[in-house]
Amino acid sequence: MDTFQKLKEFYWPYRKYFIFSLIFLLFVTAITVVYPIVLQLTIDEVVLKERYPLIPYIAILFFIMMLVKGVATYFHQYLGDLFGVTSVYTLREALYDKLQVLSFRYYDNAKTGDLMSRLTADVEGFRFFLSFGFAELLRITLLILFSLAVMFYYSIPLALVTMAAMPFLAVVVFQFDKRVHPAFRKIRKSFGHLNTRVQENISGMNTVKSLSREDFEIGRFSDRNRRYRQYYLNTAKIWSRYFPLMEFIGNVCAVALLAFGGYLVINNNLGLGELVAFFSLVWYILGPLMNLGFIINQFSQAKASGERLLEILEVKEDIVESDQAIDVAIKGHVTFRNVTLTYVENDDAALKQINFDAPPGKVIGLIGATGSGKTSITQLITRFYEPEDGDVLVDGRPIQDYTLTSLRKNIGFVLQEPFLFSTTIRQNISYGNPEVSEERIRDAAKRAQAHDFITEMPDGYDTMLGERGMGLSGGQKQRIAIARAICIDPSILVLDDATSAVDMETEFNIQKALKEVMKNRTTFIIAHRISSLKHADEILVLEDGKIAERGNHDTLLQKGGIYKRIYDIQYQDRDAVMSTATM
Repeated sequence: MDTFQKLKEFYWPYRKYFIFSLIFLLFVTAITVVYPIVLQLTIDEVVLKERYPLIPYIAILFFIMMLVKGVATYFHQYLGDLFGVTSVYTLREALYDKLQVLSFRYYDNAKTGDLMSRLTADVEGFRFFLSFGFAELLRITLLILFSLAVMFYYSIPLALVTMAAMPFLAVVVFQFDKRVHPAFRKIRKSFGHLNTRVQENISGMNTVKSLSREDFEIGRFSDRNRRYRQYYLNTAKIWSRYFPLMEFIGNVCAVALLAFGGYLVINNNLGLGELVAFFSLVWYILGPLMNLGFIINQFSQAKASGERLLEILEVKEDIVESDQAIDVAIKGHVTFRNVTLTYVENDDAALKQINFDAPPGKVIGLIGATGSGKTSITQLITRFYEPEDGDVLVDGRPIQDYTLTSLRKNIGFVLQEPFLFSTTIRQNISYGNPEVSEERIRDAAKRAQAHDFITEMPDGYDTMLGERGMGLSGGQKQRIAIARAICIDPSILVLDDATSAVDMETEFNIQKALKEVMKNRTTFIIAHRISSLKHADEILVLEDGKIAERGNHDTLLQKGGIYKRIYDIQYQDRDAVMSTATM
């Protein structure tokens, strides 16, 4: 029960629904046990004694009992479901909240399909046990206790004979639980892997088709699907091995009851009606006991699901907001002092002893080979990661002094691969600032050179986009992302290869528009093309996580180092074309 104890905070506050459900369950169980007693009285006191005028009254009594039981069953089931659904609603909210606060370091290793499986199938499995399993377990316990009490009242010897097989049944049920829980754990894990395979395949469908790898992907999916099927078949084998054994033990009890009970009736030590009632009561015990396997099955599934949910809830948050964190306006003065960053423990550092100062209004260019640490610098400013060593300062304060909201709402990001939501273009542009006016939305779109192509669409700014911005070209997506960044009016602007998907003319127009936006803002331009950052106030050339060179465009060209080599590679074709044209 350790798993349920850890998740107690999500269902215990709603225990009143569960308690009221149990009160109605008491009525249902009590009336169920009264049936055999009424049957016994009917046989022994009415039929055998030929008191037939009482039969209509007994029929009315049965009708009233069934009516009361029906009403009690309704409230029992409704309140039980209310308990489970409300508890899981809170649990799902907590899981989603947790996913929102976990840092990029967690998502570097997490799989989307597996997370989706946990928030859907695992949450639903846990809900089903809360709504049905707990109550069913108590119903079985109450039914057995009530039935045994009546059985011992009728005949202690017959009750003891009937119970002789109970320990064997308990051992079988225990062994069943011991084997079925690991089996369901594997099923849940395999289902997460299957979801991941589907999610990755659908997300990368363009790549799959362009490389003619459909058969390969079908094979990978079939492998995961086959493994999922095999785990389910292994669980089915456990069921098929133990359930017949439980049923056999139950039937042995029934045979012993009829044999010994018949002997007692023949010797007038037990009434005929009592034997009939006894036979009904013993199935009230054996039936639930055999059904206990189903409850244990649900319990095992819920426990396996709960363990997977706890793996998310108990993840340590490495980006923690201080209780003394302040929420103030940020001017955008960024300073790095001997900053070192390592993504994976015992791995080579992504950034090594980085130092620079960027006052408000300064434009910093970042260039270097893939993996040199360009994006890592900007991710430290937003506290997506924490530096292993050194200090990152904003306006002279360590970034840990600010609330995450105040820090990030002052930083406008335009990523190399922009993410757009499946909603209208207007809502995508205003996503970071939902209260922004229509005028500012259009102004931001114009600055990003997006207004013209938006207005040419049939619904203009109300055009609905597909998943991840389907229906737009790469350049159009980036321009909308740039408009979104402009719309939040940030103190710090980060352009992470933001114009990589646009042509040279559009890039020139966007940069021209952004010059106005960059005024009095600290701007970081990450680029592979020198044309995107040659106008920066200072360019940092990164190599293997270190600043290999720094200076403006002209200074770096005169040094004749790494920057000059990159420049020559990018411009040699253009120079060759120009030379050919002048000949």
